[in-house]
Amino acid sequence: MFDINKIIVPKGDIISLKDYSPEYVGEYDKNSAKKDLKKNTKELSNLQEVFYADDTYSLLIVLQAMDAAGKDGAIRHVMSGINPQGCNVYSFKAPSKNELEHDFLWRHYKCLPERGQIGIFNRSHYENVLVTKVHPEYILGEQIPTINSLSDVNDDFWKSRYEQINNFEKNIHQNGTIVLKFFLNVSKEEQKNRFLDRINRQEKNWKFSSNDITERGYWDDYQKAFEDAINNTSTDYAPWHIIPADNKWFSRVAIGQIIVEKMKSLNLSFPELNEKEKAKLDNAKQSLLNE
Repeated sequence: MFDINKIIVPKGDIISLKDYSPEYVGEYDKNSAKKDLKKNTKELSNLQEVFYADDTYSLLIVLQAMDAAGKDGAIRHVMSGINPQGCNVYSFKAPSKNELEHDFLWRHYKCLPERGQIGIFNRSHYENVLVTKVHPEYILGEQIPTINSLSDVNDDFWKSRYEQINNFEKNIHQNGTIVLKFFLNVSKEEQKNRFLDRINRQEKNWKFSSNDITERGYWDDYQKAFEDAINNTSTDYAPWHIIPADNKWFSRVAIGQIIVEKMKSLNLSFPELNEKEKAKLDNAKQSLLNE
């Protein structure tokens, strides 16, 4: 009930976020979206079981967004039917001293899902071309041999970093990891409303940080950084989806539908026992019946 072409970014397309409405909801209203989300949740639960048993692929879901765009809520609602044993969520914050002693992708490699598992990156390796692009001084803390001053953090540096991300995603894709990337596209006005809600409601105060307002001041810089990242890293093997996020009920149903359709396309199946194993199964059944 929504046009995927209004959401997915084909390889090679140069997009502007201004052309993507954060209010787009396709043919949905709130009630129909909640109904389909419930259906997607049930279907995803069934798919996860065969996904785990098939043991061929792993699934990496990448969520990026401005603050208050709804990443946490999307995880909570879309994945509510998932067996926790088959899913892990990682939230990447500022790198630790130990993480800075390695290349920027090291900590992300360590958290990749195993075959049959679903991994969710709530913020991800893309922070290294988003927050660091808005605040390039952070790059100096990575102790990269060729970077001695901010003047070295130039266009060639960012081009190389996008290439490294593409190579990382291509490598894991070729080894069986399905990569789905979602940018939750929230408007500046809606972010303001959600910040005010967090401030006005005591039970939500903990979700608000004064740094949120500081970073909001860089809104245009972040929008440009997201555009650059999407334009340079949306590929056939790891496409970006720009999810309209002003209506949480739509962003959740859209993300859920895209995940379900991708998993269904994998032609998963439960393992088939060979004749020897089937005979053992029959013997076990007879033994139990004879007790």
